[in-house]
Amino acid sequence: MRIPAAEHDGVQPLPPGSHEVRARDGGLGDDRAEGLWNRNFRFFFVARTAALFGDGMIPVALTAGLLGAGRPHSSVGFALAAWMGPLALFVLFGGVLADRFTPRRMMIIADALRLVGASVLAFSFATGNPPLWAVYTLSAVAGVGAALFQPGVASTVPRVASDVQRANAVLRVSEALMTMAGPAFAGMLVGLASAGAVYVANASTFLVSGLCLFLMRLAPAPSDDAQRGGFAAELVDGWREFRARSWLWGVIAIWTVYGFTVLGPMLPLTAVEVTEAHGSGTYGLMMAVNGAGSVVGGLLALRLRPRRPLAAGAVALTGVCANLLVLGLGLPVPALGAGQFTAGAAFAFWLVMWSTTVQTHVPPEALNRLHAYDVAGSLLMLAAGRALAGPVADRVGAPELLLAGAVINLMVVGVLLVARPISRLERIA
Repeated sequence: MRIPAAEHDGVQPLPPGSHEVRARDGGLGDDRAEGLWNRNFRFFFVARTAALFGDGMIPVALTAGLLGAGRPHSSVGFALAAWMGPLALFVLFGGVLADRFTPRRMMIIADALRLVGASVLAFSFATGNPPLWAVYTLSAVAGVGAALFQPGVASTVPRVASDVQRANAVLRVSEALMTMAGPAFAGMLVGLASAGAVYVANASTFLVSGLCLFLMRLAPAPSDDAQRGGFAAELVDGWREFRARSWLWGVIAIWTVYGFTVLGPMLPLTAVEVTEAHGSGTYGLMMAVNGAGSVVGGLLALRLRPRRPLAAGAVALTGVCANLLVLGLGLPVPALGAGQFTAGAAFAFWLVMWSTTVQTHVPPEALNRLHAYDVAGSLLMLAAGRALAGPVADRVGAPELLLAGAVINLMVVGVLLVARPISRLERIA
């Protein structure tokens, strides 16, 4: 697939004061004035929805394929680590590459890479029992593709939507739905066919995503043709931009603690506590309820436009405490459901407020790299928190760890509200 360069994306540069540009092929270069569901946003929405649907299939496909082939349970964990590890390690490089070669181009390359990896895995599982080294290697390829894709998402949203908060809210609702639909569809497909069939479907989602991104017609941004230094210099420059914004590094610094002590342990502890007390079926139901809460949180973010979005998002995060408390106290299933729903809504609302703030306050020429720092830090601390949750829970007890997480959650909210650069930052329309 040939990927057009930034200066040949099918449009002329925007003249000063212009709100729309006719492309050389007759299409619109910047159709944001048409409203949220303009041509570019529709393609971007379908691309993101398809890719998220495909990502949701991967854990189910790996688990079914490896265990079905008689591999040990540990192989599933190693395969998932081979997928997540490169994402965390290479996302910073993805941010620099997105700045150098445009986010759209890098996202298309990433989808092509993931399409190849998923296709080879589909063939391998369909024709026999692939060696573990091949599964790990191809999983790592998918992780590298995700690392190349993710940084460009943040800078693309403002280029396809004039109402950035509304666009983020719609994308968050879609993500919540796909988080539920992807694993459910993969589980059904495993039962009807095989793990190989799941990877065929997985590959098709990346094909759809890549084609939709290819069909977008973005007006070139000034940063696309900016003169840039060497690769290392770009990383250093991104770090300078990161340090220059106290509200940005302040939130991410707080978030590393929050991810390590609260969000990271919460998922594995929830899985263990709910499954042991009520069965795996109830745990699956709780995850669906959490997803429904995320949908509601995204819909609330469509309607509410607080003057100080980070302060409003911090207040919303108090809802995560409800989930931690009901889990730690061992309350019955209806209370567990209420906790999961509240936590899902609270977290989704925060994510929309945070994403919108970053995309509207950070200049376009630095957005990809700064978003990459955000993703890298979050992933690493979440992974560390998940890895240590089991050993720490074995020593101090899972209920105690969950209740401590509720206290830390409130402390984090307090710090976000006390830090003036964060809580006083106002929304940019």
